[in-house]
Amino acid sequence: MRAVEFQEYGGPEVLRIVEADVPEPRAGQVTIDTAYVGVNFADLKARTEGYRVRSLPFRPGLEVSGRVRAVGAGVEGLRAGQDVVALVDSGAYAEVVLAEAATVFPLPEGLDPRTAATLPTVLPTAHALLHEVGRLRAGESVLVHGAAGGVGTATGQLARAAGAGAVYGVVSSPGKADHALKHGYDEVFLADTFTEDVLRATGGRGVDLVLDPVGGDTLRRGLEALAAFGRLVSFGNASGAEPWQVGQPELYPYGRSVAGFSILGLAQSAPEALRSLTERAFRKATDGTVSLPVTAEFPLTEAAEAHRLMGGRTSTGKLLLRAGTEGAPRSATRAAGGRRRRAS
Repeated sequence: MRAVEFQEYGGPEVLRIVEADVPEPRAGQVTIDTAYVGVNFADLKARTEGYRVRSLPFRPGLEVSGRVRAVGAGVEGLRAGQDVVALVDSGAYAEVVLAEAATVFPLPEGLDPRTAATLPTVLPTAHALLHEVGRLRAGESVLVHGAAGGVGTATGQLARAAGAGAVYGVVSSPGKADHALKHGYDEVFLADTFTEDVLRATGGRGVDLVLDPVGGDTLRRGLEALAAFGRLVSFGNASGAEPWQVGQPELYPYGRSVAGFSILGLAQSAPEALRSLTERAFRKATDGTVSLPVTAEFPLTEAAEAHRLMGGRTSTGKLLLRAGTEGAPRSATRAAGGRRRRAS
């Protein structure tokens, strides 16, 4: 089978197509003939910084849709030939993917494999940020960094469906604002001025919930945008900044709180909690509450091009790799198109 690996850290050019043995499932595992693979920023951080890379060579990829090829001993509820979607620790950039059965789900009713491949990391993350960790209540306001990305696209729609009083987004460039405004956001700010913009939009009160995948100085400034009793949830460190600690002086005066979330961490520490979360989140896709647009699609053999697009910070929505159909059209669109709306 073909797979995509890197043997050294660097730019997209270090991704290589290799011929590899087809894996065989052990107890509690299944193998999946790949249909589509989701591309995530974590894949880029693995390639450039060694994020979550235990050793080289390394095969990236966290989410996959396809058909069960084989089932290991002790696996229940899954069978060969079944259409599924899965969250994996790594290794999804391949024509056959090995997955733990606990993180493999039957294809959600009414969804095709292409759409389903956008869900495993993004939708449960968005659901947890708002509900399980962020504890958003109807009428409260929320500020979401990376509003035009995959998680941000889902979060805006989920927050609107949950009855949020106001949904604010933060984007890195004015060209991404239009995408966010079409997916649940009331107003979109640029990253450089988001604190001031939030305070202006809320009459100096701040927001009830901030969701931050950036870290570093952005995390610190997010605290300043919180209302009294507000919550901040950190779910990434895209900035690559040194970990920043918050303590009593920042939290006590206004009763603010800080929490964190990682779907990959939850998969390792509490797989049953992950499974329950994922099932709740997937229902939001099958009932039409959330739709995740695929804004670019590449053959598996062109994974480097997908990384270049995402690394250029111009992409919106979800990017996919396609296995086994290299003759199909390369992309839905290379980036969010159409009329651009100015960020506030």
